[in-house]
Amino acid sequence: MKENYNEKLKERLRDYKNGRIGEDKVINFIKAHEFEDVDFAKIDHKRSIFKNFPEVIFGIGKTDFQVIEIFKKMAARGGNVMATRASENAYMQLKKEFKTIEYNTHASLLFLRQGAQSEPYGSVVVMTAGTADIKAAEEAAVTAELSGSLVERVYDVGVAGIKRLFDNIDKIFDARVIVVAAGMEGALCSVVGGLASVPVIALPTSVGYGASFNGLAALLAMLNCCSPGVSVVNIDNGFGAGYLASQINLQSKNAPVENFESIHGKGFKPKKKTAEARK
Repeated sequence: MKENYNEKLKERLRDYKNGRIGEDKVINFIKAHEFEDVDFAKIDHKRSIFKNFPEVIFGIGKTDFQVIEIFKKMAARGGNVMATRASENAYMQLKKEFKTIEYNTHASLLFLRQGAQSEPYGSVVVMTAGTADIKAAEEAAVTAELSGSLVERVYDVGVAGIKRLFDNIDKIFDARVIVVAAGMEGALCSVVGGLASVPVIALPTSVGYGASFNGLAALLAMLNCCSPGVSVVNIDNGFGAGYLASQINLQSKNAPVENFESIHGKGFKPKKKTAEARK
């Protein structure tokens, strides 16, 4: 995401250095972007400086009007905008003003791409145990994509039919970080964790029958995973999983080849996926 506050500030600093604008222009730009008070929300337009990702609108507990107004204010500043757990009605209203806005029905996710987008980088693999886990998984996948990562989806490969997972084992070996979304007993993350040589982010979902306690069983099982290299986010927190996965993936962007060789073996070279390969 190139058209965010961070990039705009750098542009103004370059203009100041080259004598195209004065000191007051830089100071006024910084002041104007502290945060924006819209009565029911204080929008942090500088979030991307500290987190490499703009503030995200959490739709639960907000009215459609509030989601729409916050979305408009953020879109006016440029850069990508995202709202999680948003309604289809909010999408239809925003579509009237923002023709390129997208709505992921699986995840109830609203997002708008603005300005130049970074070339997708690396390899984040998002897996689900079952089709019912796709809602949380898509939230993770889209979040990672919007923050600049190349994402591959591998859905419905749970332990009840583990041959489906083994049929996709090359994707585990090629990944730089893996998100595993699973409900019920949450066993898939332990299996993937035992096969992967990269970080695995376990995403428990609220899918399951009574004794799953709306994802608590999966959460506790994942927290007790014996495979090393597995971290766990909260139940159904696809955004948190996707954000963390992308941050880990993007850290390898400037890493020396020796770092990869120490993990994957001597002679390993990070793959450069072409636009054709991504199709």
